[in-house]
Amino acid sequence: MENKKSVTNTNGTSGMRDWVLRFVKGMFIGSGFILPGVSGGALAAVFGIYERIITFLAHLTKNFKENVLYFIPVGLGGIFGVFLLSFAVSFLLGTYTTIILWFFVGCIIGTVPGLWQEAGKHGRSSSDKILMGITFVVALILLILGNQKINGSVDQNFFTWIIAGALIGLGIIVPGLSPSNFLVYMGMYQAMSDGIKNIDFSVLLPLAIGGLVCVLGLSKVMDYIFSVAYSKLFHFILGVVFASTIMIIPLDYSGIGAFGFVMCGVLCLAGILLGRFMSQLEERYK
Repeated sequence: MENKKSVTNTNGTSGMRDWVLRFVKGMFIGSGFILPGVSGGALAAVFGIYERIITFLAHLTKNFKENVLYFIPVGLGGIFGVFLLSFAVSFLLGTYTTIILWFFVGCIIGTVPGLWQEAGKHGRSSSDKILMGITFVVALILLILGNQKINGSVDQNFFTWIIAGALIGLGIIVPGLSPSNFLVYMGMYQAMSDGIKNIDFSVLLPLAIGGLVCVLGLSKVMDYIFSVAYSKLFHFILGVVFASTIMIIPLDYSGIGAFGFVMCGVLCLAGILLGRFMSQLEERYK
């Protein structure tokens, strides 16, 4: 009887430890939805649950109860991580916009070597590089024209928040893709952080709708495309990422002073180191 009780306690402790571990993993993965340059999908790969996420999303009815129970702590951790981080991001981006944008740029730069390696893991042809170059040029031109038209910010309404949610959902499906730098470019990033921080359902609801529709609608499609044209798709994504990164480089340095310029460089370097660390961590745990 005593041994049986001891085994039960051990299993219970192990189960609780596993639950907490998945919750912590979810917190880190959640950071990928709010930190530019950091990918939620890549962090899911770091922690060894990306393949299970895609398999679950692509085949929802298969082992449904088991998968739901497995992902509950991951989902709760992700929500907690996004909510917690939104407080810091909302304050810093509103108070030190130029300096924090350089940190974001650094994060993206730091992930480039890892993204380049990921894009070529199944081989890299000249046509892949040409596709990436064409995509970069076209995307940059479109973003510049779009920036002139929207003046750095799109109208924030139910429809555009659905699009923002879809971009975040895409960050789950495509490892290495950080949707937040697109939101920075669209001028919606700080408003999103404020909305999450203040539990504003006019922001949270369309974000959730866009994310769910994108994830459920594209999981099978992306799974298929990656299986037949992995290199082409990833190099296309790289071209878009490079173009959008250039577009979020800050141009307004009024009022930051000499110390502000130094901090731009320091935080850019810190971002590069963080992005590089995340990429190396992903490679180590694949």
